[in-house]
Amino acid sequence: MIHSKSHTYFTPEEYLEIERVSPIKHEYLQGQIVAMAGASKAHVIITGNLSALLVNHLRDTGCISYGVDMKVRLPELNLFYYPDLAVTCDDRDRISDEDFILHPKLIVEVLSDSTEAFDRGDKFADYKAIAEFEEYVLIHQKQVLIERFQRKSDNLWMPQIYRAGEQVEFDRIGFKCAIADLYENLNLLSQ
Repeated sequence: MIHSKSHTYFTPEEYLEIERVSPIKHEYLQGQIVAMAGASKAHVIITGNLSALLVNHLRDTGCISYGVDMKVRLPELNLFYYPDLAVTCDDRDRISDEDFILHPKLIVEVLSDSTEAFDRGDKFADYKAIAEFEEYVLIHQKQVLIERFQRKSDNLWMPQIYRAGEQVEFDRIGFKCAIADLYENLNLLSQ
């Protein structure tokens, strides 16, 4: 993630207006607009694989999967983030015409060297403020490894690690697949 040099304060409404016409994506951190770096080929392949699987899995469930271009708004913290994937089952998100969702149940981030510490730390801590948020998934792109964190109570998140040859489960949306399906078309499975 590359931070903008500007220290001008922008309101959430100004941010949304700028973002609608910007050729690049930005996250919004308490009045500051932060440019996002481009994704690697592995990152794009993994998110594409998972997106295809989730769209098919969620058909006729009342839940919807949003890919990399949908923002999650955290109004209490004055933040907008672009997760790699988010699933919401909340009707308020489904019927809203806004350029963001407020009530994700599942959030997925594909880790990169430049974002891993933030995705694991501050970003995860911020996402925990969302009442409906129940599952957080971190997918490594340089090795076949997925970490899933599942909310058990407000302050307790249980981790689960998935490695090559295993089946991945996102319990809160009833999703299961072979980990190989998420890493399809990458050379990582043959290593």
